Amino acid sequence: MAIGTGDLQEVGCACDFCRMKRRTPPDSPGLFPDLPLAPDFSLESRARRRGLWPVAGTDEAGRGPLAGPVVAAAVILDPKRIPDGLNDSKKLSAAQREALYQQILECAVVSIASSSPKSIDLIDIRKASLDAMRRAVAGLDLEAQHVLADGRDVPMGLTCSGEAVVKGDARSVSIAAASIVAKVMRDRMMVRAGLVYPDYGFEIHAGYGTDRHRSAIVTHGPCPLHRMSFKPLKATISSEDIGVA
Repeated sequence: MAIGTGDLQEVGCACDFCRMKRRTPPDSPGLFPDLPLAPDFSLESRARRRGLWPVAGTDEAGRGPLAGPVVAAAVILDPKRIPDGLNDSKKLSAAQREALYQQILECAVVSIASSSPKSIDLIDIRKASLDAMRRAVAGLDLEAQHVLADGRDVPMGLTCSGEAVVKGDARSVSIAAASIVAKVMRDRMMVRAGLVYPDYGFEIHAGYGTDRHRSAIVTHGPCPLHRMSFKPLKATISSEDIGVA
């Protein structure tokens, strides 16, 4: 979700750095502030001081895969019972995620929602992700008064105020908790998908575009869990339309 800069050669620019004797400092701050070493409760506390409580964090898992749903979670943490070790789910091992998942369910208010591959193809992955986040928030047993949403967008249709937090799973423990819940739940769903569609190895790669997965698509064709609007699957459709084996 962060913007990559790349080097100048990648965008066709040429610069003679040897002629630059000194570098002029920029007149504007960086795009993102320095991230904390670990997510904390500061964004939640700030909202609480404004009278916005409880605060829910929401995040999704599975925007990039070629198959399977995108899964979102919303979490309201108890400030007095925040599990130790919450972090961006991608920075944790599977065992760490599983352990924290259980702790989160025991001490927080949690809701999970998903958007199917069919929905993703119909409205696009960004909108499907945000809609799953909205429904996860709506499903909370305790009504949130403010929502911290990972990324650049606030889900439309919230019944309370919302705040987009870039790299939120590295900044807010509520978003980090949501990222863990969403990741663990989606991984479990894809293990089950591997039992239903054993030719693709979903239980191993969770639907991501690995060499094994792409090879299975070529050999067996797509299954109902594949996102046909994604480029590699679009190529499969085009090949079929023109009669290419």
